[in-house]
Amino acid sequence: MALKFDAEFERLAGPILAMMAQAPQPAVHDWQARRAATEVGFGALMAGFPDAPDVVKTEYKLKSHDGVEISVWKKAKQGVDTSKPTPAILHAHGGGMIAGTTSTFTKSLDLLVSTTGIPTFDVEYRLAPEQQHTGLVEDCYAALLWLHEHAAEHNVDTSRLCVMGESAGGGIAAGLALMARDRNLSPPLAKQILVYPMLDYKNTRPVPALSKWLVWNEEANLTGWGALLGDRLESGDVSHYASPTYAKDLAGLPSTYIDCGTLDLFRDEDTDYAKRLIEAGVDVELHLWPGVPHAFEVLAPTSSLTQQASAARLRAITTF
Repeated sequence: MALKFDAEFERLAGPILAMMAQAPQPAVHDWQARRAATEVGFGALMAGFPDAPDVVKTEYKLKSHDGVEISVWKKAKQGVDTSKPTPAILHAHGGGMIAGTTSTFTKSLDLLVSTTGIPTFDVEYRLAPEQQHTGLVEDCYAALLWLHEHAAEHNVDTSRLCVMGESAGGGIAAGLALMARDRNLSPPLAKQILVYPMLDYKNTRPVPALSKWLVWNEEANLTGWGALLGDRLESGDVSHYASPTYAKDLAGLPSTYIDCGTLDLFRDEDTDYAKRLIEAGVDVELHLWPGVPHAFEVLAPTSSLTQQASAARLRAITTF
């Protein structure tokens, strides 16, 4: 059967998709325009998400690997039992490496915390091109070390830490898991939740079979990776922490959840990464959601397929 949108998704997301198709497209490598469009677009989409008044947000400051101060936002549900240490999530937001902030996506993460009761630490990592190559992952690793050091203060069980991200944030989370393994973080990470992760810096060529359906296309991907890697994009001198697809050894990584839509540019790189994790002996849960593109749950939050994906993610998040 030929590729097509899930019928309910298309009905619900159709008006938004039509507006996106008619909007002027930034030129390749115009990261400023794409950053601005992301802030406006996702801000409008997130405005429709319900609030989570039972979630308390607290900002913490810490020094990253290069001495520059960054923020981590703790999100915790009120009224949760704190008689014993709890699991926790370290989160990296999406945005193609070039866009987004913790506030851009705060409503969706607030809902996750409200639903699960698991405290989540959202990293305000520095964006490309202001920060390049492995710098985004290093910011998140500094936050991970900070969380280890302050675990008692936050009533966190360091043996039950999960790293999580969506899109670019999923790629950063994957790079972070590799970095934590290679630097012998102890206790090791318990889980990685990679939601349609951006993993392969070489995925910048047109894919004719998918082009009609793409929300994030190869030109956007080239812009994101180009901003992150600069001259390294052409030279190939790219660390696997920045582009996890090119990690030679995936053994020893934590239990992994990956999901992606079948109409997503990242579909093949994500399924390949899941396959290699399985071959390396890592416990993996992989979902390919039929007939939906990148960021489908933001475009159609009430669709049946989004509800299925949300349930699967929640199950993975609450069982580590």
